[in-house]
Amino acid sequence: MSRRPYVRECPPTTWYFRMPRYMRYMAREVTSIFIGIFTAILLCGLGRLSQGQTQWESFLMQIQTPGYILFLALALAFALYNTFTWFNVAPKALPLQFGEDMAPDSLVRNAHYAIWVVLSLIVLWGVY
Repeated sequence: MSRRPYVRECPPTTWYFRMPRYMRYMAREVTSIFIGIFTAILLCGLGRLSQGQTQWESFLMQIQTPGYILFLALALAFALYNTFTWFNVAPKALPLQFGEDMAPDSLVRNAHYAIWVVLSLIVLWGVY
């Protein structure tokens, strides 16, 4: 007599609709596609920059079209979403221990935000 093991039914493409945290997980995964495309565009721009000023200027003209601007704004929004979600999970991924006590989650999270703001200001100050 053989027993068949219980196999839980899991729809192959809609499993993440069952719980909100699964939806947030999948949203984060899908947004990384746009960030990857943005990275490819950035690498193409660096390639054009290495080819000379005329190629660089043609690249700049190409990315100033409304479609590119919309895509870049969308990629920025998705990058910010990924940043915020990572900073919110950072206390669980990078727990800090001081002696026997663990650092509060808010300390780790706020430290990430503070470093992000300081580095952004340094980069902006260097650009202008």
